[in-house]
Amino acid sequence: MSEPTPRTNELGQPIGRAVPDWRAPPRPPRHALAGRLCRVEPLDAARHGKDLYAAFAADREGRMWTYLFSGPFATESEFHEWLAPRQASDDPLFFTIVDPSTGRAVGLASYLRIDPAHGVIEVGHIAFSPQLQRTPAATEAMYLMMKNVFDLGYRRYEWKCDALNAPSRRAAERLGFKHEGLFRQAIVYKGRNRDTAWYSIIDGEWPAMAERFRRWLDPGNFDADGRQRASLSSGVL
Repeated sequence: MSEPTPRTNELGQPIGRAVPDWRAPPRPPRHALAGRLCRVEPLDAARHGKDLYAAFAADREGRMWTYLFSGPFATESEFHEWLAPRQASDDPLFFTIVDPSTGRAVGLASYLRIDPAHGVIEVGHIAFSPQLQRTPAATEAMYLMMKNVFDLGYRRYEWKCDALNAPSRRAAERLGFKHEGLFRQAIVYKGRNRDTAWYSIIDGEWPAMAERFRRWLDPGNFDADGRQRASLSSGVL
């Protein structure tokens, strides 16, 4: 299929497609997002902190912190000193992933670089405990946050990570984010360089993706032992 002919202005210059009646969406509210396998709740440091520290402590080597700006934390008090200010932050806007079967917090994620004027928002500061990593609940948490953004009217949802962070890059691609390129020497963190890999999902892609998530998350896609019958990226769903 050939590419559509670009629009031109009165000077004959190519310009982007029209976005008629564009209105900036609201900022994401601080409210819980309920799923079947998890709840995504606004961070409450006093209520969630102890559970989060215990869940994160299961990662005894501190592997989950290698590509994050913070951590690992030597003590629970040090972790709480880091966590408490994030409860009041508007950008990043932090959420906790809670296991509904126990009521315990098992992970963190946030919206950041929130730009309603252009309809762009990023997901980041993703800190999933070993209990949450590589589980259907982890996928559902990302789906709930994605769905919330597009339901609010945002046009673009971004994922960025250290280009050397292979697990994060695989996760982005599995979730349906499209790789857009590499920003060289974009950040200095923890005393080292970061080349940043950029990924995105845009609103026109979302309806088909949302249906794939719903089919994948359906209980019928999992056997009696909780193993998936069809993978999210298999093309079978």
